[in-house]
Amino acid sequence: MELRIFCEPQQGASYDQLLALALVADESGFGAFFRSDHYLKMGSVNGLPGPSDAWVTLAGLARDTTRIRLGTLLSAATFRLPGPLAISVAEVDAMSGGRVELGLGAGWFEEEHSAYGIPFPSVGERFEKLEEQFAIITGLWDTEVGSTFNFSGQHYQLTNSPALPKPVQSPRPPLIVGGHGPTRTPRLAARFADEFNVPFAPYGASSSQFSLVDQACAAIGRDPASLRHSVALVVCCGHNEAEVARRAANIGREVGELAENGLAGTPAQLVEKIATYRLMGVSRIYLQVLDIGDLDHVALIADQVLRDVAD
Repeated sequence: MELRIFCEPQQGASYDQLLALALVADESGFGAFFRSDHYLKMGSVNGLPGPSDAWVTLAGLARDTTRIRLGTLLSAATFRLPGPLAISVAEVDAMSGGRVELGLGAGWFEEEHSAYGIPFPSVGERFEKLEEQFAIITGLWDTEVGSTFNFSGQHYQLTNSPALPKPVQSPRPPLIVGGHGPTRTPRLAARFADEFNVPFAPYGASSSQFSLVDQACAAIGRDPASLRHSVALVVCCGHNEAEVARRAANIGREVGELAENGLAGTPAQLVEKIATYRLMGVSRIYLQVLDIGDLDHVALIADQVLRDVAD
């Protein structure tokens, strides 16, 4: 099982705080450092110093880290045009020496769109645009150097694009699709994704969603085993029950709820629950760290959980 660190900077984080967390993850052996892509805080936190752009942040981390992979869960297709996004991701891939992954979704948080003047079309149109974005981004990256790329869709048209720059990774950076939708999301994952992620769902719901994705793969003749299964879960670990309770209180959550829907408990309890996800066919877990200043928390997980679950 691969463990990755995942954070939510819109809840309040400076670049220096994100860098400190990424460096601990980099040095401790975690597989990747991922961040959300949001422009507005959620809940009652103050969100200071304010939102940060995911791909600007990842560009900085690409130069300031050395080993760890970097990416988004999930960038919203509503935030960017597909051509410029393909350029940005390819550039950050080069800046990192080929360590970037792109998680891309339809976008869902209407308030952040209103707050920053971003159009927020209907859910049907958002998914139409997302599908075209995947086709354009992969098309641009797959076009041979010296050739041009054209695309004529309902929402986007590209004419004689030089399809440059190319990512460092070959054939391209891994693509991640995630969510809980029963039809469109599994279909997009089967067509475009290297990895399908179920975020913040109870165990049984995750299993059901993976079944839908496997069925979507089979429907188009793709081997379901070629699509990696992953989950994202809030993590709250402590040496003992008191420390677990303290960390849960610091993020405004209850231990019982976290234990049921996330990963909460002592290192031994986390290792035991992670084993159940392995049996489900999950090979990667994104650990959502909500208190990004608690670096001892990440160090504890690295020392007493990561070592016991790594393949």
